[in-house]
Amino acid sequence: MRAMRNHITDGERRARLVTRHHLNRSAVTVPDCVDDIALHSSDPASPFLAAWARVEGFSRSDLESALYEERTLWRLHAMRRTLFVVTFEDAAMFDAAVGSTIARRERSRLEGWLSDDGADTKAPSLLANLEEGVMAILADGGTHRTSDLAAAIPGLGAKINVGSGKWSGRVPISSRLLYVLAMERKLVRAEPAGTWRSSQYHWAATPSWFSGPLETIDPVVGRHRLLDHYLASHGPATMSDIRWWSGWGAQHATAAIESAGAVAVGLDGGGEGWIARGDTGATEPAGRAVALLPGLDSAPMGWKERTWYLGDHGDALFDRNGNVGPTIWVDGRIVGGWGQNQDGQVKTHFLERVDKCASEAVAARADELTGWLGGTVVTPRFRTPLERELSR
Repeated sequence: MRAMRNHITDGERRARLVTRHHLNRSAVTVPDCVDDIALHSSDPASPFLAAWARVEGFSRSDLESALYEERTLWRLHAMRRTLFVVTFEDAAMFDAAVGSTIARRERSRLEGWLSDDGADTKAPSLLANLEEGVMAILADGGTHRTSDLAAAIPGLGAKINVGSGKWSGRVPISSRLLYVLAMERKLVRAEPAGTWRSSQYHWAATPSWFSGPLETIDPVVGRHRLLDHYLASHGPATMSDIRWWSGWGAQHATAAIESAGAVAVGLDGGGEGWIARGDTGATEPAGRAVALLPGLDSAPMGWKERTWYLGDHGDALFDRNGNVGPTIWVDGRIVGGWGQNQDGQVKTHFLERVDKCASEAVAARADELTGWLGGTVVTPRFRTPLERELSR
């Protein structure tokens, strides 16, 4: 049996989570926050609300500037095909470790759907011609909406059947091809086509959007770096956590653990977790830590085995597909959830007893968020039981 160098209690794991996920608003800037924990962006509102919870004095323009003006951040697909906001410097690591594999799989799926749909020409040739048209238009260095590209390129707006069973549907080729090109790092999602809550984006050619060259990393090195990055903010993590979060199979996960020199530690309940080599150990957050996190936030979605911070609140806070809704955190534990009524007021509900100090801090944070949103109602993309109840 592997010798354990340390034992980390659930209490210390929660203290680490508070500090390393900035649940005490310890992040100085948005890029600092993103560098430490990639922010979920499948729901376009999530990164804004996640940054508000972690960066003192955050405004929407802080994230928008980093994404669209300074361009130090990149919204791209990574682990489990999930859309994340990551730093430009880390984008190559995410691509090598997980993104390129997903991109190849998605292109193959698209080719299969085209073939099944009776394309007149071979699917690879058809996609190559459409891609050439897209890149030619975007070579002007500007940004263009999906509808603009579809109107300018014959065949891009044609519809095909995608998916299977109840998940099947007929969609324009444009929606799938642009999705694949972005996964392949050829395109970048630029400004949204609507408000900051919109999931429709303008598109730009990657070389013209970023000023610096795009690094190419060997996949083995990428997986090593990604595991180091993950354990720095999420360690200790179990093998189940690592495989679920990354989407890797057992072979890649085991090889990454070995190449990174990750250290095995004992966990409460008799399990085994991993921390990064050189992890100094105990973390003691300063003072009471209260946070209101959005649906699909990187903290609750960072582990597969969640009892140590979630307790038995999963049924109220997660939907049937494993998507988390808005949550209330006190000292590294989820103690309830929040939502907005039709007037935009943030309403909270505790799922367990908390002390008066924590209750008052949560109420103050809810009032602050209500004011920050200024009447804008943000409906999570994936509705959960408690959030639905609070939105009435």
